[in-house]
This record gives sequence, C-alpha cells and structure tokens, in this order.
Amino acid sequence: MSKPIVSFAKPFFATPPSTFPPQASVFCGIDVSAETLAVAVLAPNQPSVERQFANSARGHKALIGWLGKSRALVRVSLEATGIYSMDLALALDAAAGIEVAVLNPKLVHGFAQTLRRSKTDSADAQVLAEFSQRMPFTAWQRPPQKAFALRAISRHIETLVVEQTRGRNRLHAAEGSMSTPRCVVEDLKRSLTGVQRRILKLRRTAKMLVDNDAQMGEQFRLLIGMPGIAETSALQILGELVLLAPGMTVRQWVACSGLDPVHQDSGTSVHKPARISRAGSRHLRRALYMPALSAIRWDPHLKGFYESLLARHKSKLQALMAVARKLLHAIYGIFRSQTPYDGKKLFPQLKTV
Repeated sequence: MSKPIVSFAKPFFATPPSTFPPQASVFCGIDVSAETLAVAVLAPNQPSVERQFANSARGHKALIGWLGKSRALVRVSLEATGIYSMDLALALDAAAGIEVAVLNPKLVHGFAQTLRRSKTDSADAQVLAEFSQRMPFTAWQRPPQKAFALRAISRHIETLVVEQTRGRNRLHAAEGSMSTPRCVVEDLKRSLTGVQRRILKLRRTAKMLVDNDAQMGEQFRLLIGMPGIAETSALQILGELVLLAPGMTVRQWVACSGLDPVHQDSGTSVHKPARISRAGSRHLRRALYMPALSAIRWDPHLKGFYESLLARHKSKLQALMAVARKLLHAIYGIFRSQTPYDGKKLFPQLKTV
C-alpha cells in the first residue's frame, strides 16, 4: 500500500509554473524494481520525503506530477537496471523541470558504503538522493529509438543462441543414448530448426535496421573490416555500443564493458593475480569474446600482443581478456576517426612475425 501524497512546503512554490531555475534545488533518488519505484526527495531546510509508485506508465506519470509540485528544477538519480529503469528514464527525460542521471550500480554501491549499513528499497532511494545532492552531475542522454531497437534485437538473438547451444547439447546426449525414443530425438531436431530460423530472421531484421541508418551503417562497415569480426559479431557488438553516450572516453567504454583490470596488491602479504572487474555489461563482454579468439589467429598485431602476454606468464584467459580490451580500444578509435582498422596504429612498437 503506497503512502499518502505529501506536498512540499510553501517555499518551493515560489517559482512560477512556466519557468524553472537554472540550477537544481530539489534532489531525488529512485530505487527501481520490477513492480515498484521507491522514491526519496531532499530539499533545503526540509526533512526527506519518501513515496512509492508503481513501475508502470501510470506510475511514471504520477511520479512526474508529484515531483512537479515543487516548482523547482529536480535532479533525479537512478541506477541502470536494464528494461526496468529504461522506460522510467525516458519518461523523466521528456518531462519539464527534471534532469536525469542514470548511474552505474557499482558506482552507487561504493558511495552507499559511506552512508548506510542496511539495504532496503527505502535506504537505496535515500542513498541515490544523497548522490544527486553531493556528487558531480552528468546528465543522461536519450539515445535514438533505432538504437534501442537494435539492442533489443541483438540481445534477443543472444538469448536464442544460448537456447540453441543447450538444445544441441541435449540432442547430442539423446542421440548417444540407446534408451532415448526416436520421437524425442526428432522433436529436439525440429526445435533446433525452429530456433535457427528465428535467429536468421532476427539477424536479417537487425541488418535492415542498420542499413537504414547512416551512422550505424558506417559503424557496421568499419566493424566488419576488423580482423575477427564478421557480420554476426558486428551486429552483437554494435547493438551494445549504440546506447553509449557520445561524449564518453575510451576508458569509460572499457569500464562499461567490465573489462577494466582490477589489481589487488598490498605490502608484502597481499598479491593476487589481476582480474577484470566484470562491473559492466556482460552482453558486451560476450560479444567481444569470439572476435578476440579469432583476432589472435588472423591479426598479426593482436597475435603478437597475445603472445607477448603469455611470455610474461599471464594465463591464456587473462591474455584473451586483454585482447578483447584492445579490440574495444580499436573500435573506439575507428568510430571516432571514421577510418578503417590499422593494427600498426594500435601497436606501433610491437614487432609482428
């Protein structure tokens, strides 16, 4: 049961409804779940106010109307939680008098450790409101609708490929057992055929979407010009990259992928092998995995880089993740320069065989 609507105190109604001050004076945090939105609001010289709304179009409209009662510019922070937060971010971005930041959950988690010990929806919303008030603000940039469509298609294809792999494993096990009835084997084969048809149809749809957009089309052509990246991988990679903000740096790209290295060294007692953070999109990491495997076979520069890491006693997996990170650097470079991939620019000092 939601709490009753609580109006802000009178000082916040000083600004006329048609205009908003240039700087935010009301700070809001929203903890997003599948069904509800836990909302906390901080304003100068006022106790924090908490409300709960449904995570639906109707709930988003009610939330925006409630925040609009302040007649002040409201700064809202929420965590990136995939489809559960995306519609809310779009609704808030379209509303007047509201500026939105969509934050990496890892960043918020680090900030939260300095404020609270309990973890509840209400506490999380309060942390996000504190983040809005205290931390530097970076406005969320609304991606084009075609970018949303491409990511949705590419991720659905990814899900179907996983389903296809499981189906093939089940079929292999069924065919290897004399106890399996023929009807089961035939049904598994029909199921795999249907999944394959769906994958091919979705890939054609994604390719048409890319071809009908000048920017995505050019980026796709640059991607398939790289070693190890064919059309299938290019669609998956592009589906993840198109929603990244245009002004991001290459280090931010790497952080969003979760391929950034984490070192654990302290004094003489703590010395653990470096690992990737995984504090980013698993979809992007998965999309880069097979291209990295292919690149160390077919690109002399990335192959030389991979072998140099093995010579420094890195594990094969560590070296492969470093190659995936280098591929992401290369993609960032060719997208910014609009020039084809050149391994010599990526590894100017590396000798190739």
